[in-house]
Amino acid sequence: MSDAVTSTDLTDLNLLHRGKVRDMYEIPGHEEKLLMIATDRISAYDVVMDDPIVGKGKVLTQISLFWFDLLSDIVPNHLISADVDQYPGICHQYRDQLEDRSMLVRRTKVMPIECIVRGYLSGSFWAAYQKNTTVCGFELPTGMRESDKFPEPLFTPSTKAKQGSHDENISMTKMEELIGKDLAARMADISGNLYTKASEYARSKGIIIADTKFELGMVEGELILIDEVLTPDSSRFWPLDEYEPGKGQPSFDKQFLRDYLSSLDWNKQPPPPGLPGEIVDKTRARYEEAQQKLTS
Repeated sequence: MSDAVTSTDLTDLNLLHRGKVRDMYEIPGHEEKLLMIATDRISAYDVVMDDPIVGKGKVLTQISLFWFDLLSDIVPNHLISADVDQYPGICHQYRDQLEDRSMLVRRTKVMPIECIVRGYLSGSFWAAYQKNTTVCGFELPTGMRESDKFPEPLFTPSTKAKQGSHDENISMTKMEELIGKDLAARMADISGNLYTKASEYARSKGIIIADTKFELGMVEGELILIDEVLTPDSSRFWPLDEYEPGKGQPSFDKQFLRDYLSSLDWNKQPPPPGLPGEIVDKTRARYEEAQQKLTS
């Protein structure tokens, strides 16, 4: 297997942002476009691990490309091309860092809201529900179990936190105060439609999308889908054939990594602990399995 790409170094381009997984560059002479690269970095508890998952960035990119195509009838997206040959010539010298893990995208005004859609009671919502059945303004049925399906998917927006901090769940009323009623309604509607189509498709492939996060941007007054889409990093994917409500579910993401880290005496602050080869291999296999199931 090829070497991991843990950090990119495109010296003739302008590095705009280095996130937990993605590096974003400006291209001189092409200010209306951006180059987005998914590295093999992996994070847990908002801490980036020192050990990469080889090929993870390629898996995330290929899954996003698949969804951009499938969901394009619901909302336009920011993808221009994922073919390095079609990138501006200045990018071609970096082909070894870009092949299969990068996208040339339209530059947008990024909306300051994370568009989260939840189909099942899990994660932070389950923790909150155990204390009060009204969660983020939703009056949920009493007697629900962990991993139960909601009667209808819930749109639960959150504010975007700076790296190292946690996003904050907000009500629809608060979202309307931040960006206006009409725009909030449009974003909620788009997110719900994306989740419905994607979850129905994924279920036909043996995957439950328990919840996911969409990012939207604005170009010339039009909302478009941006960033990554419906990957194991931005979603909770469960195997349909193992689904059993009343407990946590196995998932196609960082489960092996989180389980390992939770077994350690680690305070979930940098520096991260080293990862055994077995944990790295199992995590990589889970990401690859998700890609194979969804896109084959």
